[in-house]
Amino acid sequence: MMMSFFDQFASPPFLGIPLIAVAIALPWILFPTPPSRWLNNRLITLQTWFINRFTNQLLLPLNVGGHKWALLFASLMVFLITINMLGLLPYTFTPTTQLSLNMGFAVPLWLATVIIGMRNQPTVALGHLLPEGTPIPLIPVLIIIETISLFIRPLALGVRLTANLTAGHLLIQLIATAVFVLLPMMPTVAILTGAVLFLLTLLEVAVAMIQAYVFVLLLSLYLQENV
Repeated sequence: MMMSFFDQFASPPFLGIPLIAVAIALPWILFPTPPSRWLNNRLITLQTWFINRFTNQLLLPLNVGGHKWALLFASLMVFLITINMLGLLPYTFTPTTQLSLNMGFAVPLWLATVIIGMRNQPTVALGHLLPEGTPIPLIPVLIIIETISLFIRPLALGVRLTANLTAGHLLIQLIATAVFVLLPMMPTVAILTGAVLFLLTLLEVAVAMIQAYVFVLLLSLYLQENV
């Protein structure tokens, strides 16, 4: 029974081929493309407004050098939100519940921010490993601690996104199973449990959007330290 709860996180195969590639490519097909007309429709106007507001808010603390990442951050944000929202639909698969995929996003982007800092301002980048005013006996210990915390950052990015989405999907499945079990025996309790399930689904919609935003926001903060 417990194994069946985790079957939803396995990549569905078709003729022995995992369909995770289709699940990753599907969001890009759903995005509307701007037409050649001067006047856009409401959907494209709303999409453009959302991307502009998000980009302005995200890049506000960054200097001009960090604005080159605007397209990458906006694309990653929209991509993660779309994948997370599609994963809440019935009979769908959420690729962002796979730690390997999230680490595939987190490690290269985090490493890019570190490399940029080492190339542009190596003194400042290495200075983050040792806080100012540290007593001399604590210098070796603090350097080790700060180095470990630096390398934990991509792991924290991937695990945070994976854990939040996985926990939400498990809770929805557990409560939905409880509703079906209680419905023939205690209809009143089943209706109340169904109301809880509805509220939890609304919460998961918010979590799907917030976690995508937090993922990109933390990457922008890492970039801010190195630009």
